[in-house]
Amino acid sequence: MTTFKLLATAAMGLESIVANEVKELGYETETENGKVFFEGNERDIAKTNLWLRTADRVKIIAGEFNAYTFDELFERTKEIEWEKFLPLDAEFPVQGKSVKSTLHSVPNCQSIVKKAIVERLKKAYHHNSFLDETGPRFKIEVSILKDKVQLSIDTSGAGLHKRGYRLDQGEAPLKETLAAALVKLSRWTPDRPFVDPFCGSGTIAIEAAMIGQNLAPGYNRDFDSEEWPWIGQEIWDEVRAEAEELANYDQPLNITGTDIDRRMLTIAEENAREAGFSDLIHFEQRQVKDFVATEENGVVVGNPPYGERIGEIEIIEEMIADMGRVFAKHTTWSVYMLSSMGRFETLYGQPATKKRKLFNGFIRTDLFQFWGERSKK
Repeated sequence: MTTFKLLATAAMGLESIVANEVKELGYETETENGKVFFEGNERDIAKTNLWLRTADRVKIIAGEFNAYTFDELFERTKEIEWEKFLPLDAEFPVQGKSVKSTLHSVPNCQSIVKKAIVERLKKAYHHNSFLDETGPRFKIEVSILKDKVQLSIDTSGAGLHKRGYRLDQGEAPLKETLAAALVKLSRWTPDRPFVDPFCGSGTIAIEAAMIGQNLAPGYNRDFDSEEWPWIGQEIWDEVRAEAEELANYDQPLNITGTDIDRRMLTIAEENAREAGFSDLIHFEQRQVKDFVATEENGVVVGNPPYGERIGEIEIIEEMIADMGRVFAKHTTWSVYMLSSMGRFETLYGQPATKKRKLFNGFIRTDLFQFWGERSKK
């Protein structure tokens, strides 16, 4: 087994959540903006891809160096032992980004990195002709920040938010990774009732069910690195078998998703069925002002509409006020709402116990947290 420097990428505001996940899997971490670094071998690449709920991707750091000229970028890239990663027939598209750096032309940087890797592979494999790139895919990124170059290889392929269960979605879907983060931030445990009163296509409720039964979020999807010859299918089979053993399918769950849109509820039911939770998650058509609960110590997690047009905002403001009134009657319940509404607490009728800045895509939001009083029952 080889030890690699690995990187779990994170959306803005989720770095600490991703870092905690990586630590829970048994690794030491270092965190920067949008990045959680750790070390691991081939098996760890498979394990983290399968288990990380809130990270965007898992990447291998192939090389890091400073470069101020295109010649430096070419030569330093060519020095890296790419043949340890890429077979001769590898497909290796190169993407790039450059921030506050001398080498600011991203297309030129991508082209130079590509040429340098081609030269390195030709020499390493004693190959003089064109590389046909018909083999497994190794997506490479050249990232330059303040003249420091980081070359990475994406092990995930499609982003980790693509679990494989979402057959359809609404106009403004919440990413599965952010939905999982909201559930984790609520500190919900599967012995407590869980409600999403704005469930849309069901993502938050489904992610809660996956967490509640300890199901690996990547169990039913494929990853680019599954095709890499130096990892091998045996490792992936072992990691998936281990995940199957850790799953707790017998864990009872009390999860409800409600929405006023019948069409979205139909989509939510289809997605839950695809995820294997058709009998575990209860969906019903209901306005938030009609919320009722007979249980105590429940958790409400939701992503209410943000409202972008005149007329919508007034309706949403009234809905937030209704929400505050109805949840005030359930003092043992904790409420977690993701909203871009600056006046949320005023409209809700009480200050949040805690606020956390998060980004839903490019929308700046806050997670407003109203902690309930725990019942002694």
